[in-house]
Amino acid sequence: MPSPSELTPRSTDSIAGEFARLRREKKARHRDIATELNISEGELIAAHAGLSLADGALLGAERLQADWPAIIAALEPLGEVMALTRNVSCVHEKTGVYRNASHNHHVGLVLGGDIDLRVFYRQWVHGFAVSELTEKVGDKEVQRSLQFFDAAGHAVHKIFLKPQSDLAAYEALVTRFADDDQEPGIAVTAPAPAPVELPDAQIDVAGFRAAWADLRDTHEFFTLLKKYSVSRLQGLRLAEARFVQQLDKACVLDLLNDAARENVSIMAFVGNAGMIQIHSGPVQKIAVMGPWINILDARFNLHLREDHVASAWVVRKPTVDGLVTSVELFDEKGDTIVMFFGERKPGAHELCEWRNIVEKAQQEYELCAA
Repeated sequence: MPSPSELTPRSTDSIAGEFARLRREKKARHRDIATELNISEGELIAAHAGLSLADGALLGAERLQADWPAIIAALEPLGEVMALTRNVSCVHEKTGVYRNASHNHHVGLVLGGDIDLRVFYRQWVHGFAVSELTEKVGDKEVQRSLQFFDAAGHAVHKIFLKPQSDLAAYEALVTRFADDDQEPGIAVTAPAPAPVELPDAQIDVAGFRAAWADLRDTHEFFTLLKKYSVSRLQGLRLAEARFVQQLDKACVLDLLNDAARENVSIMAFVGNAGMIQIHSGPVQKIAVMGPWINILDARFNLHLREDHVASAWVVRKPTVDGLVTSVELFDEKGDTIVMFFGERKPGAHELCEWRNIVEKAQQEYELCAA
């Protein structure tokens, strides 16, 4: 499949001009503008490389060196910022400080408490420091961010400055990591095709089920799937019923409302090929706006397209600390949208209150299906 830019070639000047028009006329978001222009979001931002707000541009971008682990490790002096990771169906926004960043080859961690990330740097190809003139209650202000994209121009992670962020530290970071090449535009490649799922008949189901029962840590699950050559969703279909049950795909609203009402701390995992972002803690304000289910708390926002959910599952994994229960949502392609757990640390048992919420959802599904 050709990339959007191969379908409709556009000059960077044309992209920048159309962006300014659509931003002013429709107040459209970057992702929506890129879709309307038939380009990737990365191409949209890259078209503004070399432009400056001081010269009257609505958006300016400065290309960054591809030293991604060093950039992430240098973020702590910025203080509190907002981390944003999304996929097609879910957006995860968390305010905090990037502390305790580390990496081993192409895999990184940020374990700063509020900012909890698993980073897959092989997917990171383009990065920009972005300044945009926005309007808020009639006043113009500058929104500054760092934005990172994969080879296809899809966003893998964004970092937005907050009013309490250290602007001088941000500017020093941009100066330190600015690339020598500030020409507008990027070359993008078509996304890699999804792996072809093996037929169930070719899977060693008995071995897979036995290995599942022998799990001792949730982090072993990915290795288990890889060993038996099954996709995550296929693995759930083939698992023993004692470990996996299907739920009503509309279960998530009740699940979140129950967690908020009972003040149960949860974990919410949202990711894409280049990043997994995690929230741990209670949730409070749950709101439905059109097709979106939203968590709208002071330091954590989640926006979920409920109409994109094709299936929902309760998943239980054995560990040395007992069973760990998750609720996992998938889209029609079989891609993971979001995963919810009860908050826990290694060495601690799962919250009984979380199990009760999940079991309630499961019982309601079984009653409706009966």
